[in-house]
Amino acid sequence: MSMLKITIDGKQAEVTPGSMILDAANKLNVEIPTLCFLKMEELAVNNMAASCRICVVEVEGRKNLAPACATPITDGMVVKTNTMRVLNARKTVLELMLSDHPKDCLVCSKSGECDLQDIAEKFAIREVAYEGLQSVYRKDISPSIIRDMNKCVMCRRCETMCNEVQTCGVLSGVNRGFTSVVAPAFEMNLEDSVCTFCGQCSAVCPVGALVERDHTWEVVNAIADPDKVTVVQTAPAVRAALGEEFGIEAGTSVTGKMAAALRRIGFDHVFDTDFAADLTIMEEGSEFLDRLTRFLDGDKTVKLPILTSCCPAWVKFFEHQFPDLIDIPSTAKSPQQMFGAIAKSYYADVLGIPREKMIVVSVMPCLAKKYECARDEFKVNGDPDVNYSITTRELAHLIKRMNIDFVNLPDEDFDNPLGASSGAAPIFGATGGVLEAALRTAYELATGLTLENVNFEAVRGMQGIKSAEVQVGPHTLKVGIAHELGNARKLLEDVAAGKSQYHAIEIMSCPGGCIGGAGQPYHHGNFELLKKRTQALYAEDAGKTIRKSHENPYILELYEKYLGKPLSEKSHHLLHTHYFKRSKI
Repeated sequence: MSMLKITIDGKQAEVTPGSMILDAANKLNVEIPTLCFLKMEELAVNNMAASCRICVVEVEGRKNLAPACATPITDGMVVKTNTMRVLNARKTVLELMLSDHPKDCLVCSKSGECDLQDIAEKFAIREVAYEGLQSVYRKDISPSIIRDMNKCVMCRRCETMCNEVQTCGVLSGVNRGFTSVVAPAFEMNLEDSVCTFCGQCSAVCPVGALVERDHTWEVVNAIADPDKVTVVQTAPAVRAALGEEFGIEAGTSVTGKMAAALRRIGFDHVFDTDFAADLTIMEEGSEFLDRLTRFLDGDKTVKLPILTSCCPAWVKFFEHQFPDLIDIPSTAKSPQQMFGAIAKSYYADVLGIPREKMIVVSVMPCLAKKYECARDEFKVNGDPDVNYSITTRELAHLIKRMNIDFVNLPDEDFDNPLGASSGAAPIFGATGGVLEAALRTAYELATGLTLENVNFEAVRGMQGIKSAEVQVGPHTLKVGIAHELGNARKLLEDVAAGKSQYHAIEIMSCPGGCIGGAGQPYHHGNFELLKKRTQALYAEDAGKTIRKSHENPYILELYEKYLGKPLSEKSHHLLHTHYFKRSKI
């Protein structure tokens, strides 16, 4: 393939045909500001809407300015990015944007992480040059996401993520001219749409138009209430990313500091969702073995493949998009909800308090968890099993608000009995991790043999869709793994068409699994950063003495004292759920 030559600001580069000016500029370390541009090669995302015009450049021989993100390179092209014409054009575009943008940066949750704010600072915009009528839209507040379209700059990044990567088809540009906006069909609320609340739209929004619904003040008020007992649980992926918010190198697990910080915030009991991850394996793994055994015995009523059910965004996705397959997923609740159910039954009994007096808070890498704990089936007489879910970023804000010196905190352990976990639990946060944890237990329960090598390398990795064959006794199991909902759709379409030969499929909604959740510190498509977070979880697994869920002594004690056995009547009541056929529209 012949290369194309280009000169940018006097610097020369050779690029492959089909490259854009912005690609060459990045190669030459020539900075061109962008707002609408979104490129994540690992996700096959390349949004070249060229709608913001912030990236315009001057091309020799061309009368008009060209958007660098969407202008293909021709051989011998000469580009200038710093002429007065270019700078004035960018400044004018920026001022026009700001003229129709709220001036509430001090109270905007994206302040400090806002691309528009950063560009305005770079151009030293100190006053709005144009004043006039401003767009006014109603605010849409769902359990997980707040849509404030007054702040939307029509970059269409959210639309690209929702439609091309997650294939949910919720967001698109509607209306024309001054009233144009990105919204669900008929401008309905997100809660009434097929939105899964995965939050990936908010993760790529350059401004504060799409943000998580913050619950930190509700949590603070609960901690301050003397009549409440506050219990906190932390998801596996949180420990692999929280440190980034405090300048700690990416990929550093901060489990001990996180537990210490939560105590200093004021929670009465500090537990780990990893405990409930082990519990999930006991229930989901037992359910899988039960189905598989009956299937191999010729029971034609058995539904396979079994699908994991830990991810609430994925659950809502199949409820909407594949309602005819609603009896295939595992009925096991997610670790978050299992923990809440056990905390407000077993542990409330241990403390001798009514469940209504206990406030359970989860710290999650995910926005869909906020929606999940609000689902009616996870409430008892109106009291939710998990009262509030906050994100990794929200926890970081809370730690900073409390003036806690996170970096210098001593490492502390979680409380017991709901804080102890095996090595199988932390890997829940990475794509392939739930299935690997399940295989460790399923192998030993099915064969009665000791699994010497617990590392199932075949299910690891960042590929969007993975397949593997795993030997369990005399049986060869075929398993599938997908992360991102677009990849999940491909697997589910094969299942619906009868083409799938899988026995089990793990699906996570976000890039890389929970480590790339929309509630984590923003990764901006940096897959190397996601890989470092993944490595932190596998390192925590490797450092555990016990690495199989069914060997966790506190899990065994819970069954002995309270639940009886996996899939018992009591565990079905507390730890399993059901799903709903929802409209595709």
